[in-house]
Amino acid sequence: MTNICTCKRRDFTKLLLTGSLGFSFWLSSTLSAKADHKAKALVLSCIDFRFIDFEQNFLINSNLEHEFDWLSLAGASLALNDFPSHADTEVFWEQLALSNQLHHIEKVIILDHQDCGAYASKIDAKLSENPEKELQTHRQYLSQAKSIIKEKYSNLEVELYFVHLDGKVEEI
Repeated sequence: MTNICTCKRRDFTKLLLTGSLGFSFWLSSTLSAKADHKAKALVLSCIDFRFIDFEQNFLINSNLEHEFDWLSLAGASLALNDFPSHADTEVFWEQLALSNQLHHIEKVIILDHQDCGAYASKIDAKLSENPEKELQTHRQYLSQAKSIIKEKYSNLEVELYFVHLDGKVEEI
């Protein structure tokens, strides 16, 4: 009978210890998430799910260490040109202002991508069939987005990238 009681007490102690360690981890995670923090960048990407892993790997390998705010709007750079509506442009500016105010960002990173449906619907349905024209069109809209951002936020760096279907990320 003494063995059973000791065993149950030992199990209870293990359970209590495990629970308290878990609670401590949860509490420290919660507290560290609430602590003052700074993001290095606001990232604007397209909503296309095919590129999320490529983009995330690129950002992590760019020494951002998950220290970025991420905003996804159809067409990425097109969002600064009222696509699909002016509301998307407003959302971008509101989120940029908040990211800058709350997280003290240093730069904006815009990630456009190959075979973008938003570009196909706004510019040319067959745009992706001509890779040279496609890249040139993205360069044009990305550069325009950079100029617009720099007008309002001259203190922020703006980096522009084009993500290919194979995952290659090209700086624009």
